[in-house]
Amino acid sequence: MALHHRVAAQLRPWHALMLAVFLAGTALQLTRGLDPLSAALSGLFGLVIFQFTVGNVWAAAVEYRNAGGRWRDLPFLVPIGLAAFAATTLYAVSENVAVAASAAFWVFVGATAVTAVVVNLVVGYHQGDSDASQRVE
Repeated sequence: MALHHRVAAQLRPWHALMLAVFLAGTALQLTRGLDPLSAALSGLFGLVIFQFTVGNVWAAAVEYRNAGGRWRDLPFLVPIGLAAFAATTLYAVSENVAVAASAAFWVFVGATAVTAVVVNLVVGYHQGDSDASQRVE
C-alpha cells in the first residue's frame, strides 16, 4: 500500500477538526497583525487548549456511553451544562476565549467528579438495601 493511502486511511474527522482549529487560530492572529511565526505558535496554543478541553469532554462522553449511559441522562448533562454556563459567564466578563475554555474544563472536571461520587453513593445505597432485604428473608 502506498504511503499516501496509508496516511489517508488513518486520518479521522477529529484530525480534520484539529487542523481547522489550528488554521482558524493562525488566520485570526494573522488578521490581528502578528508575524507568521507568532501567529502559527498562537494557533498551536489554541489547538492545545481545544484538544485539552473538547477532546477530554468528548472522551468522557464516549466512556459514559460505553459504560451503558445515555447522553440524555442527567448525571451526564449536569457537568456539561455547568461548564457551558461557566464558559459563557467568564467569556462575557473577560472576553478571553482561553480563560473561558480553561474554566469550562475545570468546572466540567469538578462537576463530573462530584456527580460520580453522588451517583456511586446512591447506586451503592440502593444495591446495599436490596442485598440486605434478600439476606433477611
